[in-house]
Amino acid sequence: MLDPIKQMKIEKAIRRAPMLSPSTLKVLELTSGPDPDLDEIIHIVRHDAPLTARLLRVVNSAAFGLLKEVTSVERAVTYLGIRTVVSTALATNLSALYDKPLEGYESEKGSLWDHSLFCALASRAIAQRARGELSADTAFTAGLLHDIGKAVISELLQGSTKNILDQLDEGAVEDYLSAERSLVGMDHAQVGQLLAKTWKIPPSLQEPILHHHRPGRAAEAQQPLTHAVHLGDILAMMGGQGTGSDSMQYRLDPGYSEYFAIDEDDLARILLEVTDEFQKLKTSLENL
Repeated sequence: MLDPIKQMKIEKAIRRAPMLSPSTLKVLELTSGPDPDLDEIIHIVRHDAPLTARLLRVVNSAAFGLLKEVTSVERAVTYLGIRTVVSTALATNLSALYDKPLEGYESEKGSLWDHSLFCALASRAIAQRARGELSADTAFTAGLLHDIGKAVISELLQGSTKNILDQLDEGAVEDYLSAERSLVGMDHAQVGQLLAKTWKIPPSLQEPILHHHRPGRAAEAQQPLTHAVHLGDILAMMGGQGTGSDSMQYRLDPGYSEYFAIDEDDLARILLEVTDEFQKLKTSLENL
């Protein structure tokens, strides 16, 4: 049972987190399904003036180098695709959460966003190699959200990095999650799910948030999606986009091979492709 004082601290930290706007939540709901409706997404964007302005700024940025200026929401969304719309919506709505330094992980400003964006792109690429049906856009959205708990729990872990790493070296704890639980009462995945519930994010996206380090524990229907995010998370850390002291402190679950037709050579190719795509998308989203 969670210590009441620790629980109170966690709940207080969650209350301080920004809330999702109705339009951002609706975009997440649409992209959590197997076949997102682009027309509905366009409708949402059109009725959100700040999001419209930022999407037009993105599509007309130097990163895309279009010869003719795009002035309509329809053209912007169609050209950019769902992944850029979701990225822009979250970056616009939750910049205070994604951009703040993760002091509890000794990680600099913006590292959470970079890690989440890389993981999202990697999760999407992995989902495209699924043995069964799995929406690549859903995997992208889940990848963007998987580590939101770190932005909340970070302040509760300040000054504890050496203690955690010493515990890991001595074998006193099983992994980084266990160390977080021993210090705070919950780990960042559990806190992330609590925040997702507060935001009323669809349950299908909550599973990969809660189980992205232990995907085998996810509900059966969400195993493929959770394994995609789990593997995307590992690739993000391998690609140099970690979140500080916990980088490369997690075990790879080999169970992903049950859901994806991927070998070691494929993983190397995905890592190279995603690194290039990450740089382009990051550049296009800068200075929003």
